[in-house]
Amino acid sequence: MTAAARLDLRLSTKDRERIDRAAALAGLPLATFVRTAALLEAQRTVAAESATLSTAEAKRFLTTLGKPFAPNAALRRALQHGDELGI
Repeated sequence: MTAAARLDLRLSTKDRERIDRAAALAGLPLATFVRTAALLEAQRTVAAESATLSTAEAKRFLTTLGKPFAPNAALRRALQHGDELGI
């Protein structure tokens, strides 16, 4: 890997000591530990925002989108309550 970008962080002494300790426990250099942890969290965050549907799920979703909207009883009650509150 050729590093081309730099990331600087400001941390409290307590946070830095915690990260240093974790890197040591993992047997990794500090930069490797921080890079790995940040990339894992980035991957998790992006994956949470990127929903992937199976073919069957996609077909079901598209079929549902094609149906006319019909509110259920709970939604009708909520809408009525909103009307009563003036919202």
